[in-house]
Amino acid sequence: MTVPTVTATAETADFRVRLEDGTHAWHADEPASAGGGDTGPEPASLLLSSLGACTNITLRMYARRKGWPLESARVDLSMKSTADGTVIDRRITLSSPLDTEQRERLLQIANACPMHKVLSGVIRIDSELRD
Repeated sequence: MTVPTVTATAETADFRVRLEDGTHAWHADEPASAGGGDTGPEPASLLLSSLGACTNITLRMYARRKGWPLESARVDLSMKSTADGTVIDRRITLSSPLDTEQRERLLQIANACPMHKVLSGVIRIDSELRD
């Protein structure tokens, strides 16, 4: 999987950040209750949206390739951190006349989407300061 490089640049004196991947640009911010301007999703929402988008796209690509009648898919996500780590709850709703076997296979496929693999695997973040 080739992943684009993303650049995050502070845009304002508060917390608004411009995100770019060389093709697209979008924003992140903090809610007003945290001192932000609430002009974009907060970072946790961006993380969840990555998993939600990947899951939804992967399901639809697989169903299309198999010729299955997947009319729509909805992925609802939430995240909570505890002393034992972080738990992401992912609820997938499939709107289709699929049989039980097809639905079970799609759940397996959802667990194989690239972002699910990243988030459920070992993650190492290498950081450095630059001038």
